[in-house]
Amino acid sequence: MKKMTFIMLAAFLVISASLASAGTLDDVKKRGQLVCGVSTGLPGFSATDEKGVWKGLDVDGCKAVAAAVLGDASKIKYVPLNSKERFTALQSGEIDVLVRGTTWTLHRDTALGLNFAGTNYYDGQGFMVNKKLGIKSAKELDGASFCIDAGTTTELNLADYFTEHKMKYDAVVFDTHDGTLKGFEAGRCDCLTSDQSQLYGLRTHLADPSSAVILPDIISKEPLGPVVRQGDDEWFNIVRWTFFAMINAEEMGVTSANIDSLKSSSNPGIRRLLGLEGDKGSSLHLSDDWSYQIIKQVGNYGEIFERNVGMDSPLKIARGLNALWKNGGIQYAPPLR
Repeated sequence: MKKMTFIMLAAFLVISASLASAGTLDDVKKRGQLVCGVSTGLPGFSATDEKGVWKGLDVDGCKAVAAAVLGDASKIKYVPLNSKERFTALQSGEIDVLVRGTTWTLHRDTALGLNFAGTNYYDGQGFMVNKKLGIKSAKELDGASFCIDAGTTTELNLADYFTEHKMKYDAVVFDTHDGTLKGFEAGRCDCLTSDQSQLYGLRTHLADPSSAVILPDIISKEPLGPVVRQGDDEWFNIVRWTFFAMINAEEMGVTSANIDSLKSSSNPGIRRLLGLEGDKGSSLHLSDDWSYQIIKQVGNYGEIFERNVGMDSPLKIARGLNALWKNGGIQYAPPLR
């Protein structure tokens, strides 16, 4: 009897937790604003410019969700979070969605009560060293000291790599990207290790960016993407298909510049993307033009990649794995049908 009572109580708590976390779409609509968790400042992904305006690949991810749900990509409150704060902020309901260079892992996708809605950037952990050291490979870093962000997969990856190669190292841990970079620049460590995309962004903030070199070694898989709470499938679907809409738009050649001229297109895929036929927005509980608003106001995936981190940006990162599947990359989205 006690065992049955315990099982029933556990089931009740699970159901209660799910119900408590449901209804994010209604909350956002009622509020008239999306609350989006971003980084404390990472060039190319989420950082403020000289006028205090948030910009970056992840910021555009936030804007895309706002455009889909509210029809206005500007209706967003950005909440800057460090690595330690990000999951608690999402779990507690302080933010509606986390778009902050967060790696998709088994533990995070299960034990933390979170769901990853896709991969907006395929990354891997790399190393940045002072050019004066003359180091060409990560295998030359035996005995080195490393500046690391706290609460990230970086720490475990580094430990695994050095254990595998029977090397030793010292870790100097910081709470923020800015602190980690300042530690590296001040000489508190020999090497700064993080996702390679972050290294490109952080290097632009050095007093002399040419003084540092990013090694070619990649020691991990880091699929980064938007995260939501478990128990709210409606919201999970919206965030997931917002990203998929941008991938599909690039594949079909639909951009923020030409989308209006394609309203007369006879291509069934384009007409579905523009909300002119098919399911439109009913299954997502959104307006029929939800995906049109995303592309018109924010752009397709290729557009947001190039202007924020690609060849049209100061970072000049090649598409690589983030190219479309038909162009040699692994970015791929289910069809809108």
